[in-house]
Amino acid sequence: MKADAGGGRQNFSSGSPWEPIVGYSRAVRFGNVVHVSGTTATGPDGKIVGIGDAYAQAVQALKNIESALSKAGAKLEDVVRTRIYVTNMEDWEKVGRAHGEVFGKIRPACTLVEVRRLVAPEMLVEIEADAVIAE
Repeated sequence: MKADAGGGRQNFSSGSPWEPIVGYSRAVRFGNVVHVSGTTATGPDGKIVGIGDAYAQAVQALKNIESALSKAGAKLEDVVRTRIYVTNMEDWEKVGRAHGEVFGKIRPACTLVEVRRLVAPEMLVEIEADAVIAE
């Protein structure tokens, strides 16, 4: 689902009930730049995938990012920056492995930080992505 807010801006929704309440879009494309919001391991049924497993959650979050990019006309190869938030820095290697499986050859700029908590206690990782589509 997308909406053109004028000026070349397009908002893309995942259909999450939180988007209209909080006032955000899963992804926003402006020109050839796509910003994907912080993305968690939510499955198609709206439930968290991989409870207690940071690797599985990172894999699902990255799948969700790929889906959002696709809706906006971008692909993983267009990603130039990611930001990873983990609730336990001891999970960095598991989350990093999942990130490397997707971005190992693409090699975007990346930040990984520990945060106190995410919106739901079972969420262990959240990932953002920015992409630039070659014209």
